[in-house]
Amino acid sequence: MGTEPEKQDKKTKTRVRMKEQEPAERARNFREVPFGYTPEEAVEEASRCLSCKNPPCREGCPVEVEIPQFIRLIKEGNFLEACYTIKQKNALPAVCGRVCPQENQCEARCIVGKKGDPVAIGNLERFAADYEAEKGEVRIPEKPRATGRKVAIIGSGPGGLTCASDLIMSGHEVTMFEALHKPGGVLVYGIPEFRLPKVIVEREVGYIRKLGVEVVTNAVIGRLFTVDELLNEKGYDACFIATGAGLPMFLGIPGENFNGVYSANEFLTRANLMKAYLFPEYDTPIKRPGRVAVFGAGNVAMDSARVALRLGAEKVYLVYRRSEAEMPARKAEIHHAKEEGVEFVLLTNPVRFLDDGNGNLRAVECIRMELGEPDESGRRRPVPVEGSEFEMEIDVAIPALGAKANPLLLKTLPDLRLNRRGYIIAEEETGMTSKRGVFAGGDIVTGAATVILAMGAGKKVARAINGYLKWKYWDVSGFIEQ
Repeated sequence: MGTEPEKQDKKTKTRVRMKEQEPAERARNFREVPFGYTPEEAVEEASRCLSCKNPPCREGCPVEVEIPQFIRLIKEGNFLEACYTIKQKNALPAVCGRVCPQENQCEARCIVGKKGDPVAIGNLERFAADYEAEKGEVRIPEKPRATGRKVAIIGSGPGGLTCASDLIMSGHEVTMFEALHKPGGVLVYGIPEFRLPKVIVEREVGYIRKLGVEVVTNAVIGRLFTVDELLNEKGYDACFIATGAGLPMFLGIPGENFNGVYSANEFLTRANLMKAYLFPEYDTPIKRPGRVAVFGAGNVAMDSARVALRLGAEKVYLVYRRSEAEMPARKAEIHHAKEEGVEFVLLTNPVRFLDDGNGNLRAVECIRMELGEPDESGRRRPVPVEGSEFEMEIDVAIPALGAKANPLLLKTLPDLRLNRRGYIIAEEETGMTSKRGVFAGGDIVTGAATVILAMGAGKKVARAINGYLKWKYWDVSGFIEQ
């Protein structure tokens, strides 16, 4: 480590920027915004890595990817081996390379970033995964000896997919139950095509199917089967609840039932999973907006605003009660939204929606805000400015305020402990719940968070289920055969 500062001084150039569609062009189509690295660009960027002996970047990865090793392989031009190295820990590299907030995790700890731009770990991960797919040389690892144990996973989002891939490679039989007609969870219904093409998600899910995981769609657990039925009648030895937080939150102001008010959940599901932007080719109508107001400032709010633009909106306003400095969205998403023409209306809060007399949204009444003392989150609390009310003419409103736990499944589990917000109480490192054999992780435990944190939870739960199954069937006399 003592020689690294000297080595770093020789590599002070900035990262290789990934080329993108021009803002004016991309704001009216659903094609992916960044083009990805060429092999030459990937090698150039990988060459900025210092190959630290004790790499801090790896500590910042929730799914424990061997980051220096795969970057070294890219540097050497061994792109396929780089992808295979990533997949030893992460079955969704093409997804993570696109939507993981690397700037707050692995890249935030990069030594190169102390004096300049950190190595573009996410861009390199995306490159390796896309290269493997382009070459069609997907390697399916050899399956271990079957254990005879069965695990049910409820939810096929990033947490469920990660847990499934780890468990199947431990020799267990794994079935993943998905309530919707396509697997992928938030990856297919929440994240727009221009950020994460659905063909990428299908490719990653296809890999997990090839590992041997059974995926059952249109299966609403809590209606089709209860968890108790899965454990007691269907022969499953353990169950992982990875349903996410899919119940939308609203503003709680008058007029939210007017025509033209969508939750971000419904708006994005119609556009992404059900491809409403291709109507009438896909029979999923969505209101073609003229003026749109999106309320919130997280990644979902940015997604909603950018989708509205692509649906042909004349104006898209992003209304947020704090300033830009407090926005929780990724900086890249804020930057892209601004470039594409989303207008930020800051220090502003909605008071009520107004209709045209026939139940159709025509405007929103707002009030100006100012920042007061910090609240429990550490951010300055927004305070209304008396007498500053004004109207904003709109015909579509999209509250994007986050989501909470859907009670559909949880109502069938009276012996499962929940916290006061309705999320499952589970051990952080194992996902163990108050119900024997039932584990939980991701947004259903933490509340709405990121894709990579859900994946990290899935990996921890897989490890814990492995341990649980060993102890559950412990038999000293026949342990070797077990």
